[in-house]
Amino acid sequence: MLSYLHGFHAGNFADVQKHAAQVLALRMLQAKPSGIACFDTHAGSALYDLRSERSLKTGEAEQGIQRLWMLAGEQASSLNEDWRPLIAALEDISRGRPTLDHYPGSPEWFRRFGRPQDSLTTFELHPTEGRHLEDWAGRGKVRVFREDGLRGLLRQLPPPLPRLFVLIDPSYEVKSDYVAVADTLASAWRKCRHGVYLVWYPILTSSLERTLKQAVVDGPVSRVLCSEIRLNRPPARGMVGSGLLIVNPPWGFDERFAAMLADVSGDDCLGLSASMDWLVPE
Repeated sequence: MLSYLHGFHAGNFADVQKHAAQVLALRMLQAKPSGIACFDTHAGSALYDLRSERSLKTGEAEQGIQRLWMLAGEQASSLNEDWRPLIAALEDISRGRPTLDHYPGSPEWFRRFGRPQDSLTTFELHPTEGRHLEDWAGRGKVRVFREDGLRGLLRQLPPPLPRLFVLIDPSYEVKSDYVAVADTLASAWRKCRHGVYLVWYPILTSSLERTLKQAVVDGPVSRVLCSEIRLNRPPARGMVGSGLLIVNPPWGFDERFAAMLADVSGDDCLGLSASMDWLVPE
């Protein structure tokens, strides 16, 4: 199935969690000078128009990044300092306008915070999204592959650079994706046990995410941190929360990311609650 388009959901509460973790982990890894091979298995269009018909139809950005953007404008000094690089990037994108009209997808976050010694490889199977991704990448250093990102990732590992950071965030359009992601993570980890892997999953009323988490628990991968956020007023069906599995998180990541999520929890911001624990210890 290739019906999913992230433009309907760009900038929602799940994106806030996912991209905050992505940027924090990347910046923490960059404390060392050696190059990082970054991989984005389901890259999408890279940059999204929040004024588009798709975005306005769902209004999900209004309850996600737009609320954070408003909070940053009103109470910037109260936000944890780890939010500042993300807010600064959004300020650059807004070009001084009071409204946030565009929002970066994960490839754009990688590119904005990448260093000359880092690399970025992206995958996108959807024809329309893939064309947008190629247009965005242009003739720069970003590699774009129009193929399934799970299989493509394994084909590219191990990378030539000494360190690895992988983002895995499919749409989970089909139920088999949960097991496929767990299997891919296990295979990738066997190839590069030192890599940092960030796996996103939706938390649904159907609780299908339990399949992924149990498969990871039963598999070979160790040192897996689990971060989950849940809406205080969830819908009757569909996505009620968002989860992340972080394999080999940088030292201190858990405390810093928990502090970031505490800033956006509660009804006065994103209307959610957050939890974090080790799914698989060392």
